[in-house]
Amino acid sequence: MTAKIPITVSVNGENHAAEVEPRLLLADFLRENLDLTGTHVGCEHGICGACTVLMNGDSVRSCLTFAVQADGTKIETVESLGDIDALGPLQEAFREKHALQCGFCTPGMLMTATDMLRKYRLETDDDIRDGLSGNICRCTGYQNIVAAVRSAADKRDAK
Repeated sequence: MTAKIPITVSVNGENHAAEVEPRLLLADFLRENLDLTGTHVGCEHGICGACTVLMNGDSVRSCLTFAVQADGTKIETVESLGDIDALGPLQEAFREKHALQCGFCTPGMLMTATDMLRKYRLETDDDIRDGLSGNICRCTGYQNIVAAVRSAADKRDAK
């Protein structure tokens, strides 16, 4: 039996202390231990981007990150962006621009785009496409996703 390791992590502004097995993935910790099922697990190889969360403000693949690596960090998941009764600005842009179909990739797209919007000017649609290139969507063809991020960037820049 593997000894459990104590961790403390802030997730969406709430502190959590837990004892976890060293091999527990951050995605599984979020989904199973904290019941934050918005983080999706797709390929489990870090390729699809569905599991993207922000760790200390940087996007990371939670399927490649161990929960013990998150000890002492600030994690933001898609649940931090808003909810059905009060969508966040980026979520609203996705709704307005019809930027989702099946929705499986959407949490990862939203978190990657959140990271991009916080850090970069996103002057062209090619900048957006480059930033989202690590996220796979099998349904939309990306046009509406790019349009949604463009809309959110334009609204951000207008302030």
